[in-house]
Amino acid sequence: MVGSERARDSYAAFRFPNFGRFIISLLAMTMGAQVQAIVVSWQIYQVTRDPFALGLVGLAEVIPYISVALFAGHVVDRGDRRRISLWSLSVLVSAAVALFILALLWPTPRVVWPYYLIIAVCGLARSFLQTARSPLVAELVPREVFANAATWRSSTWQLASVVGPAMGGLLYAGFGARLTFSLNILFSLVALAAMWRIKHVPPARALASESLVESLSESWRFLRGQPVILGALTLDMFAVFFGGTTALLPIFADQILHVGAQGLGLLQAAPGAGAVLMAVIIAHRAPFQRAGRTLLTVVTIFGVCMIGFALSRSFFLSLAFLFVSGAADNISAVIRSTLLQIMVPQELLGRVSSVNAIFIGSSNELGAFESGVAAKLLGAVPSVVFGGAMTLAVVLATGWRVPQLRKLREIALPQSALSL
Repeated sequence: MVGSERARDSYAAFRFPNFGRFIISLLAMTMGAQVQAIVVSWQIYQVTRDPFALGLVGLAEVIPYISVALFAGHVVDRGDRRRISLWSLSVLVSAAVALFILALLWPTPRVVWPYYLIIAVCGLARSFLQTARSPLVAELVPREVFANAATWRSSTWQLASVVGPAMGGLLYAGFGARLTFSLNILFSLVALAAMWRIKHVPPARALASESLVESLSESWRFLRGQPVILGALTLDMFAVFFGGTTALLPIFADQILHVGAQGLGLLQAAPGAGAVLMAVIIAHRAPFQRAGRTLLTVVTIFGVCMIGFALSRSFFLSLAFLFVSGAADNISAVIRSTLLQIMVPQELLGRVSSVNAIFIGSSNELGAFESGVAAKLLGAVPSVVFGGAMTLAVVLATGWRVPQLRKLREIALPQSALSL
C-alpha cells in the first residue's frame, strides 16, 4: 500500500502488527490503572471523608512524575524506547501486587499513607512510560499514518477509561478490594507481556548529547520556535488544570447525586464513553480542515460541560455532561498528538514528549490537587463552576496570544512525504 492510500485508510496503523501489540499493552495498562485509581480514591475517601485527601492522591503522583520527566526524555532519546517501557511496566506490576497485599492484610483500611507511597512509585514509573511510549509509536508505523495511529491510540485509552472505572466500581462494590486489586495485577501483566512481544529494532537516529543540560536546552530551543505546539500544550495544561473534576467525583457520587460506588464507576466512565464514540468518528473522517479553531472550540465545549455538571442534580444529566466533555477532550488529544508526531523530529521526540508529559501530568494530577483544595475552601460545586469558568478564560487568552494556533488549518505531511 503506497503512502497516499495509507493516509486514506481508516485502519492503516493496524496493518503493522507491532502497533496492534502496542495497543493491547496500552489498553491493558490503562484498564488496570483505572481500576486501581477508582478503588484507591474510594478507599481513601471512606477513611478520611475529606476532599483534601482526594486532592493529595493527585499530588502524590504528580510530584515524582514531573520531577523525573525531563531526565526521562533525555534517557528515552538516548536509549531503546521499548526497553524503557518494559522496565516501567514492571514497576507498575510491582505496585499492583503491593496494593493487593495491602488488601489482604487490612481488608478495611485504617491509614492512607501506604496508598500515597505506592501512588508516588507509580508516578515515577508512568513518567518514564509516558515519555517512552509516545516516540515508540513513531518507530512502529510510517509517518503518513501518524494521525491515524494517534486517533486509535487515543480511542484505546478512552475505551479503557470507559470500561475500567465501571468494572472497578462494580467489582469493588460487589466483591471488595482483594478481587478488584487482583484484576489490576492481571491487567498489568497483560500490558507487560504485550509490550514484550513487540518485535522492534530501534532505527538509527541522532542521539541526544551526553550532557543533560545541553540535551534539554536543544529541546527547549526547538519548542521556542514552535508557537503552535507550545500554544496547544499550554491550552491543554491550563484547561484541564482548572476544568478537571475527576478527583471530586467521589463527593458528587456520595453527597450530591447519592449513587454510591456503582454510580461513581459510571461517572468515571462517562467521559471515556464520549471519547470512544468521537474517536471512531474521527478515524472515519477526513483530517480537520481548521485544526486550530477546532481545538479552541472543543476546549470551550469542555469548560461549558464542567459548569453544567457542577450545577446538575440529575444523575443522567450529569452523565450526559461528562459524556460530551469526553468527546470534546478526545478531539483535543488527537490534534495535540498529531502535532507532536508530525512536527517534531525523531531525535527530539523523547525530550519533547517529556515536556508534553509534564504538561499533561501537571494538568491532570495538579488539577486533581487544585480541585481538592478548592473544594475544601469553596465546596465541591462552586469549585467546579470556578474551574469551568477559568477554562473558558484560558481559551480566550490562548486564542488571543497565539494567533498561529487560531489560524492553523489541516495538520498533514507534505505531499512529497506521502508519496515515499
